Amino acid sequence: MNDLETRAVAARPGALRRAAPALLGYAAVRALGLVVLALWSEAHGKSAYTLLTARWDSLWYTRVAELGYGYEVRLPNGDVHSNLAFFPLLPWLERLAAAVSPLSYADGGFVVSLLASLAAAWGIFAVADRLYGRRAGVCAVLLWAVLPVGIVQSMAYSESLFTALAAWALYAVLTGRWVTAGLLAGLAGLTRPVGLAVVAAVWAAAVAAFLRERSGSSFVGNGSTAPAGGARGDGRAGAPPGAPRTGTPGGAPSSPHALGVRWRRMAGMLLAPLGAAGYVLWVGDRTGSGPLGYLDVQAGWRNGFDGGYAFALFVAGRFTSFPSALAGAALVLGVALVVWLYVLCVRQRQPLPLLVYAGTVTALALCASSYFGSKPRLLMPAFPLLLPLAVALARARTRLLAAGLGAVAAASAAYGAFWLNGSGPP
Repeated sequence: MNDLETRAVAARPGALRRAAPALLGYAAVRALGLVVLALWSEAHGKSAYTLLTARWDSLWYTRVAELGYGYEVRLPNGDVHSNLAFFPLLPWLERLAAAVSPLSYADGGFVVSLLASLAAAWGIFAVADRLYGRRAGVCAVLLWAVLPVGIVQSMAYSESLFTALAAWALYAVLTGRWVTAGLLAGLAGLTRPVGLAVVAAVWAAAVAAFLRERSGSSFVGNGSTAPAGGARGDGRAGAPPGAPRTGTPGGAPSSPHALGVRWRRMAGMLLAPLGAAGYVLWVGDRTGSGPLGYLDVQAGWRNGFDGGYAFALFVAGRFTSFPSALAGAALVLGVALVVWLYVLCVRQRQPLPLLVYAGTVTALALCASSYFGSKPRLLMPAFPLLLPLAVALARARTRLLAAGLGAVAAASAAYGAFWLNGSGPP
């Protein structure tokens, strides 16, 4: 396949119709979660809508949208919580929604998150479908929907927006749309600090492409195998569901030195870090602390990167008494599961940009010294970790698969309602 052929496959008509089962299933899971949350909150005398739009980080985002940056809270222990810690894309969209409609800033954040969650589901489907087929794509979306902290996808938080940008940026890399990938990576960098993971994925794929060109090797890989001929059970040509069907990832043409592709690739690399770098440098200038000023802002929230030392101490502390030791054991098992899933991703030979992205998101989540209760939420954008499970589930019978995922969806909805009516996400 050359570059034009890759683009033609990616842009085939009926893309929305192809993704419809995944999107409908995702919408059903999220609707179930919202209904259970509404009933649970009503029983406890709380407003489900307030929990979704006007608590925790949601308040910080709406204050940025309404008042701009510069608001901070000084705690009795000396910590300074500044709203400069929150990246600007979601507040900008909230402000836009309020400007063009009768919605409040909080309403705008809720609407943005709902739409972004659907865009994220579609992006996850697009990536999984391209690599492993339609059925695996549907399973990947449903697995992402039924995560225990999946209710966050419906909150006025930035996780859904970030995941949508990241998923489509990765899809753009896989289909050779380098400029699009760079633009989406730049927007992801304006959404959350973990936008660094999307930038790293774009750069890793681009550097790998340049190295392959210099070595004169055929551009069939990124850690995967070329598709074999023949039709698959879902009616598409390619390899069977366990092996990635990347074709020519990165959009390399038959002539590896084609200047047009190389220039687009370089443009994508240059665009990718502009969002995150621009905001971090602006914060440094605003605070007068120089290029590393954003790290000082995060330090005021007791956020930092310590290689997982603080998290390890926190987990170890759970084993000093009972029943907290049960929570410690659950944390150890949870971390082991995440690491195991990443090992499966490597063994599955996922394309390089997915491995870099998922690995970076996972490392930043597990090795940060931030509030430990937020780690499941921080891991939520690492959707490539779900692809090995999605491929395995895609082989199951439809009736059994529906029953299993339905039960998990119900449990996730109940847990989400319990969580938000309790401690909730920080």
